[in-house]
Amino acid sequence: MRWLLLGLLPTGVLAQGVAERLNDYPTFARADYVFACMATNGQSRHVMEQCACSIDEIAKILPFEKYVEAETVLSMRRVGGERMAMFQSAAVASTMVADLRRAQAEAEVVCFR
Repeated sequence: MRWLLLGLLPTGVLAQGVAERLNDYPTFARADYVFACMATNGQSRHVMEQCACSIDEIAKILPFEKYVEAETVLSMRRVGGERMAMFQSAAVASTMVADLRRAQAEAEVVCFR
């Protein structure tokens, strides 16, 4: 049934939906990731290309909303304290971070070989 519905949609609508899904990370988020990645891995053009590749790969795997959620959990874990304990032990928070870590690992395999 699904393939029948897809056949009725104009090709441009499908292409636009795919493009939006693959490019739902705003430029500032991509730039922020690349700057942080370069601070960790070096300040060369080659490292910049690897870091840009890395965020592109992460964006293919993880929607931006999920990326932001996982980064927020990681940020809250760094704060510490009693109020932040839920970010350390909550299964949902741990799943969010695990999804981000898997995407980062995949990006590392693709981009940092």
